[in-house]
Amino acid sequence: MIVFENVSKKYPDGTTALDEINFAIKGGEFVFITGPSGAGKTSLLRLIIKEEVPTQGEVFVDEDPVSNIKSKDIPNLRRKIGFVFQDFKLLNSRTVFENVALTLEAVGREDSNIKESVMEVLSLVGLSEKAMSFPDFLSGGEKQRVAIARALVHEPKILLADEPTGMIDPATGWEIINLLDKINGWGTTVVVATHNLDVVSALNKRNIKIDKGKLLKGNKNES
Repeated sequence: MIVFENVSKKYPDGTTALDEINFAIKGGEFVFITGPSGAGKTSLLRLIIKEEVPTQGEVFVDEDPVSNIKSKDIPNLRRKIGFVFQDFKLLNSRTVFENVALTLEAVGREDSNIKESVMEVLSLVGLSEKAMSFPDFLSGGEKQRVAIARALVHEPKILLADEPTGMIDPATGWEIINLLDKINGWGTTVVVATHNLDVVSALNKRNIKIDKGKLLKGNKNES
């Protein structure tokens, strides 16, 4: 479902974010991308949604080379993929319901369908009673659940999460990881970038390790 073939990413300032990365992720897998801050994890995720493009090599999603996707077709790629950001990226002027609904409004869903879909996904993440609340009145864990609901509401095949426990306390972080594991159990491919090795060691999931832009040798099931 996701394949990196000899992928490198270098920025204009000379920084090498990724250096000849090769791996494949099958549909339905739960995979951790691990490494210290600055290892290249976020750049890797951005390549999957074509927020960045490789300097060399190719990224494939559903066997389609991402670099060949034209600008007008990028929204179609991103409809397959939900993205959960470390810093939530919620609009404080909008309610929980409205934050989640924005994803469906952007693709032209009808209002009646939007309401049903949003309330269903809020129920899945345990936030039905917070639908009319504003982000400023939510805990960090609740904000992350809203972010997950927003990423899930258009029923993506793939869910990417960039340091989803980075801005919340450890106990709440475990709740988020367990929620992602539950989502994976429904058949969604889940890819989590993290430097939280306690979480990684506690779950028996595949771990792709990178450091200083390089794929470390000895990764379990790295291709």
